[in-house]
Amino acid sequence: MSTIAEYPATECPPGRVIKIAVIGGSGVGKTALVVRFLTRRFIGDYERNAGTLYSRQIQIDGEQVAIQVQDTPGVQVNGHNLNCNEQVNRSIQWADAVVLVYSITDCKSFEIINHLHQQVRRTHADSRIPIIIVANKADLLHVKQVEPHQGQKLANMLGCTFYEVSASENYNDIYNAFHVLCKEISKQQAPINTEKRRSSLIPRPKSPNMQDLKRRFKQALSAKVRTVTSV
Repeated sequence: MSTIAEYPATECPPGRVIKIAVIGGSGVGKTALVVRFLTRRFIGDYERNAGTLYSRQIQIDGEQVAIQVQDTPGVQVNGHNLNCNEQVNRSIQWADAVVLVYSITDCKSFEIINHLHQQVRRTHADSRIPIIIVANKADLLHVKQVEPHQGQKLANMLGCTFYEVSASENYNDIYNAFHVLCKEISKQQAPINTEKRRSSLIPRPKSPNMQDLKRRFKQALSAKVRTVTSV
């Protein structure tokens, strides 16, 4: 199980870092999800999201890892075009993984998920960056506009893992979604780190020039011995 220790963003200990961007429409509960995951607390009202970077220390499979979660301003769609501000675009470029969030009470926030997914894939065209889809506010059944099967169908189509959660009522579901994502990123990073550790343990080969000099020295020494013997 992972444990979380709190650090300000500027004081996160050095070492391996997992970077996650949380993206979605306005008012879907992105900040509530992030704060709930990192602190277990739920706060009902937040100031307008200016894009806060949260940094914490976690443990994954016995290894201490720094996790950075970038909260982002809400995204809008104008016609068929996404209205992402520069901070959202930078966050997508920066991230090792992305959490796409919509609210089950807002069908428009659900409709932009496909657009956001395309934006992430275009930005990371040369890699298979992990993306999960999170449907928030699952407790508000009386004003529900998006059914669970709709979210699951979209996630299947896009090749993403799907979670329906309630930031206000269930910490465990949110923890599980982020924790599984962190483990997936950790596995992707592991081969690189393993190779670095292996290369640091393998002794450096002897210089070819040095070996050649030794061989020539032995040949010259043998020739001198033969000359002395013949005399």
